[in-house]
Amino acid sequence: MGKARLHSIHIHPVKAFRSLSLREVDVEPWGPAGDRRWMLIDDGGKVVTQRRHPSLALAAAELLPGGGLRLSAPGSEPVTVAVPAPGGTVPADLFGTKVEVVPAEDEAVHAWCSARLGVAVRLVHLDEPAARRPVDPAFALAGETVSFADGYPLLLTTTASLDHLNSLIAQGEHHGEGPLPMSRFRPNVVVRGTEAWAEDRWTRVTIGEVVFRVAKPSGRCVVTTTDQDTARRGREPLHTLAAHRRTGGRLLFGQNLVPLSRGTVRVGDPVEAV
Repeated sequence: MGKARLHSIHIHPVKAFRSLSLREVDVEPWGPAGDRRWMLIDDGGKVVTQRRHPSLALAAAELLPGGGLRLSAPGSEPVTVAVPAPGGTVPADLFGTKVEVVPAEDEAVHAWCSARLGVAVRLVHLDEPAARRPVDPAFALAGETVSFADGYPLLLTTTASLDHLNSLIAQGEHHGEGPLPMSRFRPNVVVRGTEAWAEDRWTRVTIGEVVFRVAKPSGRCVVTTTDQDTARRGREPLHTLAAHRRTGGRLLFGQNLVPLSRGTVRVGDPVEAV
């Protein structure tokens, strides 16, 4: 691990929108600052993601001072949205978990998002990440919370594991789909300088000045088959993960992390693991 370094940092200001690469980011107890504090919900209050709407991969969100956003997408004029006033929450269904959220106050923003998908959606904000949504109690310590991420504050992947996975894809029946970029897996932190799958054995990770607990491996879904630049879907990497990385019905790639301290992580930071 002496050569392991933080290779890249990514956040997703709106859940399911394309990622935003950073050189450094402050780590809060519920995840990287600015990561997945916004999401879309449908008329029934259910979260809207790339699982059913792969075209969300083409939508981008730029963080503005104060936590607001500038939204853009091909063929559309950008729009801006401010952080709504706290309170005035409505319930949302985030993969079966009820979360209180605050709708954006500008109806034009809801209309912009709805037009992109062709279905009625609303853009909502997480006003109190320290209290609104606990981490899965089966894998959490007391008081741990998470933003609108799928389940945990951060997702870590390694370049060595992706290289190995791509070598397996190259030998398979869908070899024409590879090699796949790391963007398919939508991580927050990517580590270089390890052996392939070394992260499977980690229980605690220090990146720069921040310490993380490794909660559990990440089970992957259909979103990983979506090209994040075109929104087209294929068979990989799920076909190859099913053959080589299946555990208990889950297809594994990456590790879910929970911060044990606050601080700033930067590209190039040393990475140490237990």
